[in-house]
Amino acid sequence: MPLTQEDFLAIRLTIELAALSTLILLLIGTPIAWWLSRTRSWLKGPLGAVVALPLVLPPTVIGFYLLITMGPHGVIGQATESLGLGRLPFTFAGLVVGSVFYSLPFVVQPLQNAFEAIGNKPLEAAATLRASPLDTFFSVVLPLARPGFITASILGFAHTVGEFGVVLMIGGNIPGKTRVVSVQIFDHVEAMEYAQAHWLAGGMVIFSFFVLLALYASRRSRSAWA
Repeated sequence: MPLTQEDFLAIRLTIELAALSTLILLLIGTPIAWWLSRTRSWLKGPLGAVVALPLVLPPTVIGFYLLITMGPHGVIGQATESLGLGRLPFTFAGLVVGSVFYSLPFVVQPLQNAFEAIGNKPLEAAATLRASPLDTFFSVVLPLARPGFITASILGFAHTVGEFGVVLMIGGNIPGKTRVVSVQIFDHVEAMEYAQAHWLAGGMVIFSFFVLLALYASRRSRSAWA
C-alpha cells in the first residue's frame, strides 16, 4: 500500500485541525472584519497590522513566540495552568491556537473586503424599516457578504492544511497527536522514503489545485450575478 497507517492518521489529523480552525476563525474573524470595515478609529491601523502580521513574519518566528506565550512562563500558559487546562504546547489544542493565529488574515481580509463592498445604502434601508443592528447584520449583511464567507472559508481551511513551520514549532512531531501531513512529508523525505512522500505531496498539489479552482469558480459566479 502506498500510504501507511501513520500517513492516514496524519491526513485525518490535518482535516480535523483545518476544519476546527476554520470554524473558530469564522467565529472570531467575522466581528473583527466587521469592525475593521466600519470603524474610523485610530486603532484600525494597529489592529489591521496585527491581523496581517502572519503574512510577513516567518512561520518559525510566529511559532517560537506562540510557544513562549503558551509555555509555563507565558501569559497564555499561566492562564491555562490556573484554569486546570494544562499546557498547550505539543498538544492538538496548541495546534489549533497556532493555526488560528497563523491563518487569521486569510479569513479576516476577505470578510473585510466583502463587508466594505456592501456600502451604506442597504444598511440605511434596513434602518428606515426599524431593523435593529443585530437583525440588520444577520438579515442583510450576512447574505450580501456570502461570497466573502465562501472565500474566507476556503482560504482558511487550505492555509491551515499547508502549515509546516508553526505546527512543527508548537506541536512537535507526535504521531496521531500533532503530526500533520506537512510534517509527515518531511519525515518521509528525511528517511529517504520518497515513494510515500510523493503520494502525500502529490495529494497536496491536487488539493491546492482544486482550492484555486474553487476560488476562481466562486469569483466567476459572483461576476455573473453582479
